[in-house]
Amino acid sequence: MSENIATNIENTVENMIELHHIKKSYDGENTVIDDINLDIKKGEFVTLLGPSGCGKTTILRMIAGFEMPTDGEILLGGKDISELPPNERPINTVFQKYALFPHLNIYDNVAFGLKLKKMPKKQQDEKVRKALEIVDLEGFEKRSIHTLSGGQQQRIAIARAIVNEPKVLLLDEPLSALDYKMRKEMQMELKNMHKKLGITFIFVTHDQEEALTMSDKVVVMAHGAIQQVGTPEEIYNEPSNVFIADFIGESNIFKGVMSGKFKAKFCKAEFTCVDDYAKGTVIDAVIRPEDFVLTKPEEGIISGEILSSDFKGTFYEVAVLCGKNEIEVHSLKNGAPGTKVGLTIDPDNIHIIPYDLSINHYEGNVDEMQEGSELAVSFAGIHTKINPARLFEGATMNDGVVYDAQGSAMDMSDVSFEAYFAPEHADLSDDAEAGIVQGNVVSFIYIDDHYSYTVRGLDEEDYIVDDEDLWNQNDFVSIIIPEDKIQYTLQ
Repeated sequence: MSENIATNIENTVENMIELHHIKKSYDGENTVIDDINLDIKKGEFVTLLGPSGCGKTTILRMIAGFEMPTDGEILLGGKDISELPPNERPINTVFQKYALFPHLNIYDNVAFGLKLKKMPKKQQDEKVRKALEIVDLEGFEKRSIHTLSGGQQQRIAIARAIVNEPKVLLLDEPLSALDYKMRKEMQMELKNMHKKLGITFIFVTHDQEEALTMSDKVVVMAHGAIQQVGTPEEIYNEPSNVFIADFIGESNIFKGVMSGKFKAKFCKAEFTCVDDYAKGTVIDAVIRPEDFVLTKPEEGIISGEILSSDFKGTFYEVAVLCGKNEIEVHSLKNGAPGTKVGLTIDPDNIHIIPYDLSINHYEGNVDEMQEGSELAVSFAGIHTKINPARLFEGATMNDGVVYDAQGSAMDMSDVSFEAYFAPEHADLSDDAEAGIVQGNVVSFIYIDDHYSYTVRGLDEEDYIVDDEDLWNQNDFVSIIIPEDKIQYTLQ
């Protein structure tokens, strides 16, 4: 079957790999991959980028055939390979730890797959020679694996993968074990190999610089879902949300509002920008540290005081306090702590992202058991009691029965609503009993003058909470939400 797939791929005009509504759950309850859709073109160098645990390696393993999707389809050259075993897929994988055979020399390591196919020795020799030429290790055939450096071992792992002439080469963080200088060299080597081979590369990494340097297309992931797909330039210059702005490179993120046409107000000042949204739109403004310019205080759009200045080799990392906002600036000039400075910014370098108004909105319903004068409700793993008038204007409750404003008993069996709370109205506590729901901090972003936390509850619901205090990833916390700050809207 793999030969038929390989033959059909030759005639494929557009996509080499297609993922259609891919889902993955190992226990039937917790979702690792949630409804992924992705097209990878023939000959592309695509990088799956994201923090540890976001699902990128799981996707790679499903494409390779080491894991089967719980739902959805994986197409290779237009053919469904979702349930095809790995050995029948024209796909090879380079693993993080290379998985070389220490008891075999380089020739036998590279030729291992060819021998399994019972390929004639003369043909084996020619293919191994060409593979070693591509990775610049020709003449190393008789050498032992133990005599090679980490970078050379990685090249042998690549040679072993490409000698089988796969249509797709998967690379699972293959540079992570190398030192910084060797990583930089191997990034260039891999780019050159990709050009020589002309096949599809799918690369997995959590290193943003690596992804931006090597890729034709970057797929940014978080929490088992794709956040954005684009060229390295698009991902860096036009992040689609604040997670990407914070994760890719360094960013200053400010909460603000559109104050007019091509005007945004944040950090207690009005800035001209090139993004235009309706006046009054709540926004996040993203400015890269290298795009701020230090000036005299009177010449800046905003002004502040230098807190620190650290030399980073090619620039100074300068922290400037403007009101409550600590702003990071990358400058070619040093500045002494305590110095008053101004900051200017070119309108082209302000990226505006409309604030995500969908966060902390949850479907809820009235609980079956009611008693006393308060209505028991549930939403997103939260169980609480409210005055029935919060849902029905003028309603009252007595002995577990809700009465409308006219005094008639109401049926609560089919009532649903939407509950919402603003992130700034909630607080985090390390006292498990203090809040109305508990969970673990899964990520956080510094925005304006506070941290924005994503807390994942015990039932896998996510809650966004703003807090000035610093909590660590994986901290177990409870979320305190004043009852009067929760908004309820009947569905």
